[in-house]
Amino acid sequence: MQALFFDLDGTLVDSSKGITESFQHTFDTLKVPQPDLKTIRSFMGPPLISSFEATLPETLVDQAVTIYRQYYHEKGQYKSTLFPQIVEALKALQDENIPLYVTTSKHEPVALQMCQDLGIAKYFKGIYGSNSDRIHKADVIRYALSINDLPKEETVIIGDTKFDLIGGQTVGIKTMAVTWGFGDLEELLFYSPDFICHSPLDILETLKK
Repeated sequence: MQALFFDLDGTLVDSSKGITESFQHTFDTLKVPQPDLKTIRSFMGPPLISSFEATLPETLVDQAVTIYRQYYHEKGQYKSTLFPQIVEALKALQDENIPLYVTTSKHEPVALQMCQDLGIAKYFKGIYGSNSDRIHKADVIRYALSINDLPKEETVIIGDTKFDLIGGQTVGIKTMAVTWGFGDLEELLFYSPDFICHSPLDILETLKK
């Protein structure tokens, strides 16, 4: 295996509390009705701007992104925790000399800060997220492949939502769906991932199947 690309939210990190509060704060600040919790949960995976485009008038979208990112940067990100067994899994993969990277739709500076704060940045050769040029998961994956000169056929994206699977399939790399995050198993299976994993400690063994 040449490289593993990890999604961040819902795969490495349980960031649901901070994300939920950041969305609620944004809608409250804009004085518009809050979506229900199920809808907010569906925002955990796609690009931030896409979630606001689906729920707000076009004139409020840019403002919403700014409000969200400011609140998340100041408060929301600090309510995130690692999923159980993540550190052990990363150590095991590192011991196998498999290069590890983060590819997330989260704003790149926030993703880097989060990985540093949670003590996992040291396991990754690169941490890549969204910016003005990279909005969708496929954009981030392409960038990570290119800048590291990695072959598609030996790279796997590991993620918990359909957006990770779609991103990997769009670019042409293999995909692993994990079931401990935010995604729905039935929906994940619909996108026919190459691998399905139910525990972080099973990632290495799942890849060998």
